[in-house]
Amino acid sequence: MFFLRRCFWLLLLSTLSYGQAGRYFPARHEWKTQSPVEAGFDAGKLQEAIVFAKSKESTSPRDLRRAHDLSFAREAYGEPVGPFLPRGDQTGVILRRGYLVAEWGEPLRADMTFSVTKSFVSTTVGLALEKGLIRSIDDKVAPYMTDPESLFAGERNKRITWDHLLRQTSDWEGTLWGKPDWADRPPKDFAPYIDRKRAEPGTTWKYNDVRVNLLALTSLHVWRRPLPEVLREFIMDPIGASSTWRWTGYDNAWIPLDGRTVQSVAGGGHWGGGMFISARDLARFGLLTMNRGQWNGKQLLSDKWVEMATTPTGPNPGYGFMNWYLNKDKKLMPSAPVTAFCHVGNGANIIYVDPEAEIVAVVRWVESSSLDGFVSRLRGALR
Repeated sequence: MFFLRRCFWLLLLSTLSYGQAGRYFPARHEWKTQSPVEAGFDAGKLQEAIVFAKSKESTSPRDLRRAHDLSFAREAYGEPVGPFLPRGDQTGVILRRGYLVAEWGEPLRADMTFSVTKSFVSTTVGLALEKGLIRSIDDKVAPYMTDPESLFAGERNKRITWDHLLRQTSDWEGTLWGKPDWADRPPKDFAPYIDRKRAEPGTTWKYNDVRVNLLALTSLHVWRRPLPEVLREFIMDPIGASSTWRWTGYDNAWIPLDGRTVQSVAGGGHWGGGMFISARDLARFGLLTMNRGQWNGKQLLSDKWVEMATTPTGPNPGYGFMNWYLNKDKKLMPSAPVTAFCHVGNGANIIYVDPEAEIVAVVRWVESSSLDGFVSRLRGALR
């Protein structure tokens, strides 16, 4: 009996430290390492993957304000309204089963992460759903707002649901923080585009940062507290993230809320702002999503939410909830399995998540066209 009790407690302690199936979850301020061989890689081939990533550094200026001007110079209303910072060196982190296997560049530097921020926005909505602040993602959003006419004027806008905003299928019409919805990535001949007949929500897909910022604002209304506080309490502190990350909004994105003035954060860095975060902290978030919201025995984000987030969007099957890019049709990453997915932002900033191989890889400031080349070499390094 003593032997059985001892085995039970040893098993329990092992589970608390390493989670299920031998996966390791790093505590704050520490990260256990494994050599490539210990982690199941061919060391030489893994180094080839890293060299490949380093050789594909983004050619955009390191001055990210300058990069913005060059990328979006033709946009009306393109003036930045949030902070930019120059970026650091090309950087990467590779995990296997949670262990730190390789890293390069400046993995502790908190840099802009652009549209990976959208995955944090959608996470706050997932938490609101789990806490009962939102009844269903199929609910219309307008009834959750104090003054729905200010954001959801018109019968078509009133039909927009949480799911439509999460999947970028709303075709919401309006202006937020001085940016009209049509001003984000318009076609060259944008006059007819402005006056086009709007699509029924859910029938068309359009990547649009104004509408992402709308989702952040509606999430703020539901939570009635700043979203960075929500994210820190329920996700970032529990996964042991550092104290260096910051989530900012625009200079004009402040609202009165319960007796205080609160900033509504940006869902990306298109006009500045968004999430400033290190590659190591991004790797922790990737490890959380690889484990379907579970961290060392605690379900921080529901498995049901991850299932919905990785369900293809009708008009764009390569997209789940923002900003989960799926590989179910193998168009994004032909070399990866259909179960792999990415959190992707401009730069490019990429969190590659491969549950089948138990790999999380963060690559920052690489040409996005090189993603599959890196993934093919990374998976090819497995023994």
